[in-house]
Formats: sequence, structure tokens, C-alpha cells
Amino acid sequence: MTLATHDLDVRLGGRRVIEGMAANVAPGEILAVAGPNGAGKSTLLKAMAGLLAPAAGTVSLDGAPIQVFDRRALGRAVAYLPQERVVHWPVSVRTVVALGRLPHRSAFAAESAADREAIAAAMRAMDVEAFAERSVATLSGGERARVLVARALAQGARFLIADEPTAGLDPAHALALFSILKRLAGEGRGVVVALHDLSIAARFADRMILLKHGRIIAEGRPRDVLTEANLAAAYAVKASLREIDGLPVVVAHAPLT
Repeated sequence: MTLATHDLDVRLGGRRVIEGMAANVAPGEILAVAGPNGAGKSTLLKAMAGLLAPAAGTVSLDGAPIQVFDRRALGRAVAYLPQERVVHWPVSVRTVVALGRLPHRSAFAAESAADREAIAAAMRAMDVEAFAERSVATLSGGERARVLVARALAQGARFLIADEPTAGLDPAHALALFSILKRLAGEGRGVVVALHDLSIAARFADRMILLKHGRIIAEGRPRDVLTEANLAAAYAVKASLREIDGLPVVVAHAPLT
């Protein structure tokens, strides 16, 4: 049971953004996707979530092309958290989180006990219970980010795809989120995260792919990917992976000239 891309090409506005991509995530692991701005991280995640049609190649879920799944079935299998933290209607926080349960019930059906439990657990995990009845329009950017993460958690999908999930979160909530993602992986979920924070990736990811210009330039365990040579090739900086109090930290020293 994997979510995988096979020789994937994706074009946006006639421009090839992803080229020949072979990537996969299995249940029980966190896959971090890193790379500079414009490397294709968000495009790859959207394609893996079934939101972008490839120009060539395929995305498969449990060996079947992702296009064969209807929207509800795909929603039960794959949850997607976009980079944009936008809510278009001034509805309550709980209403937003509850949207994550829509793939689990038929149209117009009332919430089940399982729905209510999942919603409450997701809100508790992301520390948004205290403003459950507040309008999302009244929240700060960081609070809104936590609400949207809670919506993705409430979905209870077998695979969670999150684009920059720590954007807008303070350090305490960012660490809490990754502890939750690690727990989900331990329960057998597959997690894909696009990240700019390489230290977080080094600490929490089981595997990592490093992108540049829509191609994978390194893949493997974070400690094997985050080498000086790979970081220089991807980001044009002199950087190194070190340890502080036993925790991995990526230190960027200077741009390459």
C-alpha cells in the first residue's frame, strides 16, 4: 500500500515544472520534500494528492491510477493541506474542522459519533478547542493555520500530504505538530511534507528527497541527503548538518559566490 509517482511530468502554463519524477511514500513513514523556491515541491504534492493532472506518467494509490478513485474514496485515502491558509467564509472554527469528515458520510447525513470524536481529537491536538465557536475571520494567521491542520487531521486519511505545515506556527506548535505527524506514522499512516526548515526535516523525517528544477538530486535518509555537496547544489549555499544537544541542525554559513 503506497502512494507513488511513476516517471511523472507536470506542466503549468506550458512550462515543465516536474520532470521524470519517481517518488513514493509508504504507510508508517514521513517523507520530507525539500528544495529551493521554484523547485517543484508544491506541484509534486498537488499531483500526489490528485489535484493536478500529469502531462506524462502516473500517480498511483495502492497500485491503481489515482484517477480511478471517486472524490469521496480519494478523500478517505488522502488528506491534503495546502500552503495557502485561506478560509473564504466567516464560519466557526469547529465548522471548518468538521469539513474534514465529509468524505466519511453521505450527502446531508448528520455527524456520527465517530465524526464528533475525530473532530474533537483534531481540535485538541492542534490546541484550538478554546475558540471552537469563534469565526475563523477573527483569528490570527497562526491560529488559522492550526485550524486548517486540524481539519486535515480530522479527515483521518491513510496518507496526509502537507505543504509547509509549519508556516505561521510558533516553535511550540510546530514541534507539537511534528510530534503528531510522527505518531500518525507510527500508527501506520503515510505522511508527505514539503519543508523549508531542514532542521525539522532532519529531526523528524524517515526519508527525504531534495529537488531542484523539478528533478530529484538526492534521496534517502536525511543525514545522507543533507550533505555539504547536496546543499550547495540545491541552494547555492555553504551549509552543514551538525548536532546540538544530540539533535540534528542544518547551519547555513554563507552563499556561494
